[in-house]
Amino acid sequence: MPLESAMNDGIQNLCVFCGSSRGEDSRYANAAREMGRLMVERGYGLVYGGGRVGLMGEIASAVLEAGGEAVGVIPEALLKREVGHGALTRLEVVDSMHERKARMAELADGFIAMPGGFGTFEEWFEIITWAQLGIHDKPCVLLNVAGYFDPLLALIERAVNEKFIRTEHRKLFAVAEAPAKVLDCVAAFEPAVGEQWLSRSQS
Repeated sequence: MPLESAMNDGIQNLCVFCGSSRGEDSRYANAAREMGRLMVERGYGLVYGGGRVGLMGEIASAVLEAGGEAVGVIPEALLKREVGHGALTRLEVVDSMHERKARMAELADGFIAMPGGFGTFEEWFEIITWAQLGIHDKPCVLLNVAGYFDPLLALIERAVNEKFIRTEHRKLFAVAEAPAKVLDCVAAFEPAVGEQWLSRSQS
């Protein structure tokens, strides 16, 4: 199937943010491979950062091995460092990190974050902020493999309790502990109904 073909009630391609390292725990790589396989099984294409190392490489290779389609978006400056994947359906080379994130968001109908470092955190929080501002209304799901994101979730709950994050904005993303449950969340997604910050500022 071409990446642009219709499937899954309009959700065709999922952007996955994850590390360029495999991490210390083998469960992270196992989850990345399982996610890739299940995405193909359920008819989703992959959009990701374009590397063939770390969890990025694991999920992309799993998608391709299962007969699915994977599009990578990578800045020229990172092409050698993250070792661009040579077997993708398409690898787009862009000029900057800003262009990379914008292009991945444009290609994707939903977003998943897996374990990673600063880059993964930054990409995830930007996409959640865009949802908060009403820039997009797409499913966002955090894959909490082996409790990796527990400290981050505790911080978010602290921010909610301290009134830095609205309670309704905490609902902008779901959390699941297994790839199958993540995709269940994507399939069950319904756009949030409520006031968004940009609409408030423009009214």
